[in-house]
Amino acid sequence: MRWMLLPIVAVVALVHSEAKAEEPADTNGFLYELKGGILAHDVPNMWSSFSRERGIDLNLEAIFAPKVDVLGGSIRPALGGSFNVQGDTSKIYLDARYEYVFESEVYAAVGLGGAWHNGETSLVRNDRKALGSKLLFHIPVEIGYRFDPHHGLSVYFDHVSNAYTQDSNEGMDTLGIRYGYRF
Repeated sequence: MRWMLLPIVAVVALVHSEAKAEEPADTNGFLYELKGGILAHDVPNMWSSFSRERGIDLNLEAIFAPKVDVLGGSIRPALGGSFNVQGDTSKIYLDARYEYVFESEVYAAVGLGGAWHNGETSLVRNDRKALGSKLLFHIPVEIGYRFDPHHGLSVYFDHVSNAYTQDSNEGMDTLGIRYGYRF
């Protein structure tokens, strides 16, 4: 179970080391971007292949300014949550998020981190996923377009699962649209 905390420790170390090194040239503070959106909850026929839960998730994410430049893009820490409006599984997450911006202002992002959820860990009810553990891996993927230096719109997908470290591992996927505001 301790190894599941490694992505969180890596992100915290990144924030700490980069924040002390220098203020990023492309931001006026510690917060780089805020994102918010509406996501379809527990989408079937994707990574986790089937659905038990329903509803809409409201998603909010903060992307922090400290960064490491890699392969033409940047890795930044992200902290967020998806809150199910019908009372099904909600989650909070912390990721290391890599983003690459193309010349056309289209951008692609992918991340890896950890998530905590308030759902079931074993199959207790047929309308709830058995996620196996309260701490899960979080893998987000995003493709978007930046209209100007501040405003962007994107299609966002994320998957949470315990990667078969537990007997139950039904996983869960969300898919939707997000608006982002860069500072």
